[in-house]
Amino acid sequence: MLNRLLRKSITLPNGRTVYEPRSFMPLYIAVALVLIYYSAKMTDFDFQLLVRRISEFFVILQNMVPPNWEYGSQLWQPLIATIKMSLFGSLLGAVCALPLAILAARNINKHAWLAALVKFFLSLLRTLPTLVVALIATFIFGLGTMAGTVAIFIFSVAYVGKLLYEQIENAEMGAYEAMHAMGMSTLQSFRYAIFPQVLPNYLSTSLFCFEGNVRYASILGYVGAGGIGLLLNESLGWRNYANVGMILLLLVITVYIIESISAYFRKKLS
Repeated sequence: MLNRLLRKSITLPNGRTVYEPRSFMPLYIAVALVLIYYSAKMTDFDFQLLVRRISEFFVILQNMVPPNWEYGSQLWQPLIATIKMSLFGSLLGAVCALPLAILAARNINKHAWLAALVKFFLSLLRTLPTLVVALIATFIFGLGTMAGTVAIFIFSVAYVGKLLYEQIENAEMGAYEAMHAMGMSTLQSFRYAIFPQVLPNYLSTSLFCFEGNVRYASILGYVGAGGIGLLLNESLGWRNYANVGMILLLLVITVYIIESISAYFRKKLS
């Protein structure tokens, strides 16, 4: 009875009283608060320590300004190596993702076990952290950009392949089935019926992946994968924050330019 009194009601013209559905939002909020509390306990999160030490972050930022302008002349070659590593890894990954996406698409590949196997393979690649892949690659290929390129390639295959096979599965199948009925092979039908539908999104996804890989590539230097990240790690290790400021400034400008160009082309493709 109390529960009904607390809920809003509407009286219909026929005299029947209808109560609004019970809201579970207070329960959701309570569960979320409990989960946040236990998450903070399990991770040893200390809010007082955060408040007490947050000022050190701004001290480091002050030491980065002004950046060491003279150090900029030493950064061009590592920066170009980082961009090359990202571009080649992203391009090769996007190309290799296409056949994997076709095999993973259930509406194209009629062998359910093979489609499931390829999807599992792409999921497995996505679970591998890029830094860990780069670290393993340095043991195989040695220190340098080769290891970083391999790590970016594997990430690009997993990222583009996942989004691409979902786009293929959501494509309009009428033209594909008609071409298949006329005697065309699966690849021919895909080429003329499905691929034109997914091509703009495929290119847009590949460009977006390249954007992110430029940022990721700057971190791979921490495990010896070459590029500008190696100098960033070195400057942080020596507490040379003026050099760190110059590296970050150059990275911000580079990423902004690449993102602007990529956004322009992705807008044209949409």
